Amino acid sequence: MADLATPMAIRVAATLGLAEHEGTAQDLATATGTSAPALECLLDHLVAAGVFEVDSGRYRPTALGAQLREEWPKLLLDINRAGGRAELAFADLLGTITTGAPAYPRRYGRDFWADLDAHPELRRSFDAQMNWRFREQAGQLADRFDWGRFGTVVDVGGGDGQVLAAILTAHPGLRGQVVELAPTADAARARFEAAGLGDRANAVTGSFFDPLPTGADAYLLSDILHDWDDDNARAILTRCRETGGTVVVIEPLRGEGATTGIDLFMLMCFGGRERTVAELTALAEDCGLRRRSVTPVADGRTALEFTAG
Repeated sequence: MADLATPMAIRVAATLGLAEHEGTAQDLATATGTSAPALECLLDHLVAAGVFEVDSGRYRPTALGAQLREEWPKLLLDINRAGGRAELAFADLLGTITTGAPAYPRRYGRDFWADLDAHPELRRSFDAQMNWRFREQAGQLADRFDWGRFGTVVDVGGGDGQVLAAILTAHPGLRGQVVELAPTADAARARFEAAGLGDRANAVTGSFFDPLPTGADAYLLSDILHDWDDDNARAILTRCRETGGTVVVIEPLRGEGATTGIDLFMLMCFGGRERTVAELTALAEDCGLRRRSVTPVADGRTALEFTAG
């Protein structure tokens, strides 16, 4: 349980793209631009862990190791991408547990969101990770909630529009808008145009901490609040309440879709947390919102609907 060698070796293998290659340690070192003696040491440990196998000095990934060729493991494990980089901040978990403050800024000198702003390639990898996470759930969210009773929906912090596009596709009478930071808002516009939704969907550049576009029937917060502590979560909910529209919060719930490991990650990385229905309801009530319904809408996701008053 205390061994860090194996998880770090796997992360380095994913970052180097080792599973894309077969051959001697020198062959793989040449292909990945690494030191052959050091890489051979890494490969031998990967063999011991069952990730690679070796025959007559030639290394190749096992069936287990071949999974490192797939996009989802690479998004989570590659330490040059947003997900893998964030995981390394667990090295400073002691500071989080001691002070309650997230470890990510301690390790990298700025918080996660500022890091994405400073490194466009990290933002692109984060957007790709969110798209992969919702590749099946977006359709479930669109089908399992009664969006059709609304005329317009604003997806607040809606990424590059994946979820909103699914909702609009499933409900042809609906119009929508994404509020996102640049350049993700640009990516959302491109998605809507490519999907033939340009006449019903658009994206505006903005933050959920600033005043939101008014006049929509519903404001969606999908996987947003768990990234933030209670004070910031209240600030986001308050901005939504100010619009006067229905507020739909979709989140993994603690103990119902959110594991203890994810909960710890949210604390370590963002200072956020996974919450229960009661905790989300209490936050919303602090902001002048009243809960109307609780609806399971996707594997590991629940929708809480709130109205002002």
